[in-house]
Order: sequence, then structure tokens, then C-alpha cells
Amino acid sequence: MDLILWRHAEAEDAAAGQTDLERALTVKGQKQARRMGQWLASQLPDSCRVLVSPALRTLQTAEPLGRKFKIHPDLAPGADPEDILRAANWPGAKESVLVIGHQPTLGQAAALLMTGEELDWDIRKASAWWFAQRDPGDPGSLYLKAVMAADLVVK
Repeated sequence: MDLILWRHAEAEDAAAGQTDLERALTVKGQKQARRMGQWLASQLPDSCRVLVSPALRTLQTAEPLGRKFKIHPDLAPGADPEDILRAANWPGAKESVLVIGHQPTLGQAAALLMTGEELDWDIRKASAWWFAQRDPGDPGSLYLKAVMAADLVVK
């Protein structure tokens, strides 16, 4: 199983009366999402499931990927790292899973995968961390396959 953690692109600050879930991407964030979405689309297998937080900024980040996605309430801001792994059916899923979510949860999930501990690792905005297993279903065969930032993607 491959598990890809993609943090949403740069978002606006909340306006007066606006909830956190209603925050939209900035113009820079739209560009970041386009660049990373194009790179991921060229790398992901066709069978990859895409799970997205219900926040507007994650939905907007997912759109340039050009794939169907499922909104998953357990990926909303404030989720626990275990929620992400459970939603992705880690490590037992048969297909690759892309999760589009938030900090600090994505960084904590990455740390949990790599170290077994919930450490506060930083995944930068619009960046993706790609984890893979050498032996399907065996979390002990995990390795970090790629880390990509939107500003490294070739135009």
C-alpha cells in the first residue's frame, strides 16, 4: 500500500464571521495546488483513492488533481493522526490512498508512521509525503518514497 499525505495549499486568513472550514485558497495557493496536482496526477496509479477533508481549502487543493475524491469528515482540522490512518485503512488497503488534509495532523501522522510516536513534524503547505510498503500489509516494511514541495515541481 502507498499512502500519500498532501497538505492543502496556502489559504486566506478567516474573515470576520467566517468559520475555519470556509477559508479559501489564496491566488498563490491556487497556483501551488495546480502545480502539485499536475505532478501527483502524473505519478499516482489510476486506482488511487483520494480522501479529502471537508474544509473548502482542501477541496480547492484537490480540484486540480482532476480525479474523483471522497470528502471524509474524520480528516477535518483537529483530527487525530490515528483518524487519518484509519480513514486510509492503513496498512491493509489494497490500493494507494491520497489524503488531503491539515497540519499539525498530517505531520503527526507522518511521524507516527516513521517513528511510532506522535511527534510534531511539519509538512509545508501544498507539499506531499509519499509512504510505501515493500511488503503489502506489513507496516514494518514502510519507507519514505518521496517528499515533494509545490515549488520544486517543474513547470
